[in-house]
Amino acid sequence: MRVKINDIARIVGVSPATVSLVLNGKPGVAESTRRRVLQATKALEEQSDLRRQLGTLKAGAICFVKIVRHGHTLNRDHDVFIAAHLDGLDEEARGLGYTVEVKAVDSAGRPGVEAALSLLGEIDAAGFVVLGTELDEAEIVALAGLDRPIVFMDTHFGSANACFANMDNCESVFEALAHFKAAGHREVGYVRSDTRVRNFRLRDLAVREASAKLGLPLAEHHVFSVDSTFDGAYRDMQRHLQTRGKLPTALFIVNDVTAYGCIKAIKEAGLRIPEDVSVIGFDDLPTSAMLDPPLTSIRVMNREIGQAAMRLLMRRIAGGPQTPIEKVEIGGRLVLRKSVQRVTGAPPE
Repeated sequence: MRVKINDIARIVGVSPATVSLVLNGKPGVAESTRRRVLQATKALEEQSDLRRQLGTLKAGAICFVKIVRHGHTLNRDHDVFIAAHLDGLDEEARGLGYTVEVKAVDSAGRPGVEAALSLLGEIDAAGFVVLGTELDEAEIVALAGLDRPIVFMDTHFGSANACFANMDNCESVFEALAHFKAAGHREVGYVRSDTRVRNFRLRDLAVREASAKLGLPLAEHHVFSVDSTFDGAYRDMQRHLQTRGKLPTALFIVNDVTAYGCIKAIKEAGLRIPEDVSVIGFDDLPTSAMLDPPLTSIRVMNREIGQAAMRLLMRRIAGGPQTPIEKVEIGGRLVLRKSVQRVTGAPPE
């Protein structure tokens, strides 16, 4: 046993006896608690392994680089979302004897990621975690080509020769649409965004796939494209409501900020949430719990993604350039609130 039971118990918030039951495969523990204990155990074991691998290396600074390309997602509305990633990074780094420095690069209007390439080439850091939210694949590949240990967070390109730590968009979208189906909805719509964000494209694909698997046909007139900012989503949804017919009974919206703008437009059009249209968002930002009605949303495990990114980076630092490429996706959780209503008289599944 490479980690202590008391350490696992402290992290999960349960008694050492509960941890012992889980590790020994005994009954009497809720499945959700069992899963959390096993996840914490795995994370501590990985951290212990990394400490041994890093033992002969000099500890130092890790640089977290936030690269803004257009600002439609990396803006003030998402600061709290990014801060949670950073908390996970910092917590994991301190446990391994490293500190985290934060740098921001606004490369809007510049070709490629020249500013970021210059920054990463000049900073004296053991490695880099790059927030890749607004980067495309070519920009990721260019940064990954630097002879420095790098991990990209909040994005995922399967064909890129780079390490990624990201949310599991596919599983999360499926859970959201399955909840609509369980509530009796058979006409489900999707509010998407053309903003250049890889996670948005992954959600586009996931919605199509989940709709087909669940037997919820997605009609093209129930797909709405809007801007990803609050004001832009509000404006674009107003236009859709003026030119489209009746809304479906349920809408899955690509992220929470977009949902806020759409909800404002829907309410101003005289429609009620959830009586006329049920809504699910994605991100579970703090504001979602304070809306009227509170918004059901997919909670992204930002802290866990940050921790995973740091562990990936530490393995690259310890193992050198020959370390195998790793791509990690962390599942989310649907947080149920008041924005989804069961369809009256809907047939059972």
